[in-house]
Amino acid sequence: MNFNDVILQNEVPIRLGFFFGVFGIMALWEVLAPRRVLTVSKAMRWANNLGLVFLNSFILRLLFPAAAVGVAAFAAEQGWGLLNYFQLPFVLAVVLSVVAMDFVIYLQHVLVHAVPALWRLHRVHHADLDYDVTTGARFHTIEIILSMLIKFATILVLGPPVVAVVIFEVVLNAMAMFNHANVRLPLGLDRVVRLLLVTPDMHRVHHSVEDNEANSNFGFNLSIWDRLFGTYIDQPREGHTGMTIGIHGYRDPKQVDQLPGMLTLPFVGKITGYAINRREWSKPRNKS
Repeated sequence: MNFNDVILQNEVPIRLGFFFGVFGIMALWEVLAPRRVLTVSKAMRWANNLGLVFLNSFILRLLFPAAAVGVAAFAAEQGWGLLNYFQLPFVLAVVLSVVAMDFVIYLQHVLVHAVPALWRLHRVHHADLDYDVTTGARFHTIEIILSMLIKFATILVLGPPVVAVVIFEVVLNAMAMFNHANVRLPLGLDRVVRLLLVTPDMHRVHHSVEDNEANSNFGFNLSIWDRLFGTYIDQPREGHTGMTIGIHGYRDPKQVDQLPGMLTLPFVGKITGYAINRREWSKPRNKS
C-alpha cells in the first residue's frame, strides 16, 4: 500500500478529527471570551446552521463519493495537471498547490459577489444576523455543489499531490471556523497574524451590512490576496462591537436564521444587481 492509498483510506477520519477539534476549541473560546453580544438565540442559530451543514455533507457524499482527494488521485494516475507534467520537489509541489488552491478560493469568493445570480446563493452565508463559528460553514446547498465542481476543475488543471489536497481541505475548514468565530486576538498579535493569515477581526468586516465593507476582505486563509488586489479594509467603520452584521432588508430571523428560510432565500425577491464595484459607502437601500 503506497502513501496515497493510506491518505485516501483515512481522509474522512482526518478531516472529521480536525473539524470537530477546531470547532470545539473555537466554540469554547466564544463562550469564555465573546467578541460581540449575540442578538439571536444561539441555540436556534446553531441548530439551523449545523442542520444546513449536515444536509450539505449528506448531499455532497451522494453526488461526489470520491470527493476532492479522489479527483486528485485520479489526476495523478492519468498524469493530468501542470504539477504532474513537471518534476518538482515534493514539499515545493505541496506548498505551491495549497497556495494556488487558496487563490482560486479567493477568486471564487469575489465571483459570487460579482455575479447577481451567484450572489443570490451566497447571500445565505451573509444573511446570518450574528457571526460565530457556525457561520463559517453556513452555505446554500447549490453554492456548495458549485464550489465542489470548481475545486474539481482546479485539481484537474493543477494536478496537486493527494496530500496537498487533504492539507488544503483541513486548513480551509479550520481557518473558516477560526476567522468566523466570535472571538478576538490581542491587537498586537492580530496585526502580526493578519500580515499572512485572515483573522476574525479582519474577516468580520466582510460580514458588515455596508456595501463597501461587505465587498472587501474576501480571503478565507491567506490575507495576501486582498492586499495584492486592493480589496482590503483594515477595520469596520462602526467598530467591531458597533457594526451591524447581515444584509440590509433581510432582518427577519425566521427568514434568514431558520433552515427553511435559508434554503429558499436565493429565490426570494426581485433579481437585482449586487455589483462588485459597489465599494463606496452609501446609505442603506432596499433589498438586493
